[in-house]
Amino acid sequence: MEFHFDVGSPNAYLAHRVIPAIERRTGATFRYVPILLGGVFKATGNRSPGETFKGIRNKPEYERLETERFIRKHGLTRFTRNPFFPVNTLQLMRGAAAAEIDGDLPRYVEAVFHHMWEEPKKMDEPDVVRAALDASGLDGARFSERIQDPAVKARLAGNTEASVARRTFGAPTFFVGDDIFFGKDRLRDVEEAILAGGAP
Repeated sequence: MEFHFDVGSPNAYLAHRVIPAIERRTGATFRYVPILLGGVFKATGNRSPGETFKGIRNKPEYERLETERFIRKHGLTRFTRNPFFPVNTLQLMRGAAAAEIDGDLPRYVEAVFHHMWEEPKKMDEPDVVRAALDASGLDGARFSERIQDPAVKARLAGNTEASVARRTFGAPTFFVGDDIFFGKDRLRDVEEAILAGGAP
């Protein structure tokens, strides 16, 4: 089970908050795979919902309604819309790639999602990011160094290219084996696929 994510996606945050319950119910463990959503869009010709829904009567309102229903259904009371959205996540996702290499991805993801979608900040400002990571018990100065490492940049680029090669076109995207599922609203299908496969 894989969760391909970019922390700039509110839907990825919402999925992240629901995944632990799925893991408890199924015994499965999701592997988090950091990808750069901007890179995915460029590679696939996709655009953000804010662009694609612009000018379409009633659709943006409906999408917000569906998000509110999802939040109520799962009791996600900490979610707060980020007033600085959309945020350029290149540095943050390089940080995620560094954390993946360093074996500290869960703590990093938890911290960054918190500062993006629970206590929202302008998380594309280097000083803001460093302070946020320090406040969460991570090393903001080391983050600033690690994201300059060519191996870190290559990891994020490689993750993104490999995800697109597996048919990803946006985030959040999930894989159960080779089966792809897109969007937080497919998590029920993801759980059913896990149970049908019988393999955590």
